[in-house]
Amino acid sequence: MKIIIILTEAINLFKNLLNDMKGKQSLVYLLTLAIAVAIASGLILYIIDPNVHSLFDGIWSAWVTMTHVGFGDVVPTSFLGRLLSATLILFGLALFSLSTALFSVTLMSKNMDTWGGDVRQIEQETSRIESEENQILKELARLHERMEALEKQVSSAAGKAV
Repeated sequence: MKIIIILTEAINLFKNLLNDMKGKQSLVYLLTLAIAVAIASGLILYIIDPNVHSLFDGIWSAWVTMTHVGFGDVVPTSFLGRLLSATLILFGLALFSLSTALFSVTLMSKNMDTWGGDVRQIEQETSRIESEENQILKELARLHERMEALEKQVSSAAGKAV
């Protein structure tokens, strides 16, 4: 029963993340860049490496290399093919870093909006408390003045009575 609840919550979180990501053009740009690099690199691999027998194999090898899966079914054997694959590995690292950053920014900006509302509410409450404290301090100052005046009256009346 707990597994169903956990899976339901996970699905809801995933749906919320997808809804938050819908407005992000940068995700579309990132995916477009990844696909374009995979296709271009696949074409280059097909041209320069004798072990890559078709354009599809080249694209597949580029994509698998960028995503760090490394099935090993299509492996470049030439120096230039291996150099291109090494470059794709580094590009894949950058790609994953950027996608992680994109998800983090999306989640953090959502939380920052919530926190911003909380901060504004705290600032308003602090301002109200400061105003009330100032009124209390003014009243205390007024009472202190009245007390001093009364003490003077009592001491002058006691001085006259002696």
